[in-house]
Amino acid sequence: MSNLVEIHNLRVKFNTDSGEVNAVNGISFNIKKGETLALVGESGSGKSVTARGIIRLLASNAVLAEETKITFDGKNINTYSEKEYQKIRGNKISMIFQEPMSSLNPIYTIENQISEVLKIHDKYSDKELKNKCLELLKQVQMPEPESRLSQYPHQLSGGQRQRIMIAIAIANNPDLLIADEPTTALDVTIQAQILDLMIKLKNEIGMSILFITHDLGLIQKFSDTITVMQDGEIVEQGDTKTVFSNPQHAYTKKLIDSEPEAKKETLSEKNSFMDVKDLNIFYPLPNRNFFKKEFFHAVKDVNFSIPRQSTIGLVGESGSGKSTLGKALAGLIDFKGSVLFDDLSLESILSSSPERFIGYLPQDVLMNPGSVAENIAGLRNPESEQVVKVAKNSCKTIEHYL
Repeated sequence: MSNLVEIHNLRVKFNTDSGEVNAVNGISFNIKKGETLALVGESGSGKSVTARGIIRLLASNAVLAEETKITFDGKNINTYSEKEYQKIRGNKISMIFQEPMSSLNPIYTIENQISEVLKIHDKYSDKELKNKCLELLKQVQMPEPESRLSQYPHQLSGGQRQRIMIAIAIANNPDLLIADEPTTALDVTIQAQILDLMIKLKNEIGMSILFITHDLGLIQKFSDTITVMQDGEIVEQGDTKTVFSNPQHAYTKKLIDSEPEAKKETLSEKNSFMDVKDLNIFYPLPNRNFFKKEFFHAVKDVNFSIPRQSTIGLVGESGSGKSTLGKALAGLIDFKGSVLFDDLSLESILSSSPERFIGYLPQDVLMNPGSVAENIAGLRNPESEQVVKVAKNSCKTIEHYL
């Protein structure tokens, strides 16, 4: 099988206020036609910089070394001008980014965003564009594809947004698809669906995939070959089965052995610190009937106890009610039922000293432009001097550990 991509002596550095930072230090590897190559390593190892170097989407302070040579389909593309590169970027080489919500434009519909990449590389009538967008949504197995065309990114789930990113990436039948941590923020069942979809599309289109990840469990099932990176250098390469069964480099062995083991000892529920009984949460729905309010039953009859000094795992798919339950236990949303902390009701705790009992770390930490203390205090009554005082003390604790 011939090589689609040949990368020789890839070097990337960044010019910063404190000096030069070498991100990728002269690495070389090939991607064969029809192959899935997994680029593996910890955060900061240079994986994403390598991918962006190939597709030339590096930051403005990045410098690609003159001795670097990137050959794509037999052509030395790192000598291309930006205008020449635009003809292959999004066309012959496409990329799926790690977080679709930050990659999709919030003010444009899904149809607008898929249409854009099509119009750049070919000519379509309005009707042809719409039909092509619909065809792509069906190809990535989007539920109710017709209704999605007029929707905006915030109206879709994480898995659906990632399907949109894949649809955009494969719109022009690329020869190389670069997937940068495409399943990181997704539930395990959605991860499996996205990976199955990528395998299906790879076989249909006949493309190669550069799959960037830190999740060894995924690549063991998904990739043909593995390239392991550490501190901007390649420390090991080989076919997937061989690397997993007989790793040669100490860092590769460390990555494989770093999968956490199951907890052997569990705490008894007899020493319970928190008791939740018959907890229900309802969200009001838009009024369709003036005389009758309708509600969505998000959390139904939940009962459990948490032992003192324990860690409880709350597991479920997107929309199962995990985050909603967590918000209720932190007193951030209304609920029906009973929540006791050391035999004190949640209501009495919230009215006296909530900071003594409850800390809340949200999934997406989107802070207001105010101070850290004000953001911590914002979880409670922001006008309470006591809460702001506690928040400031929390900030001192944070600074101590930073």
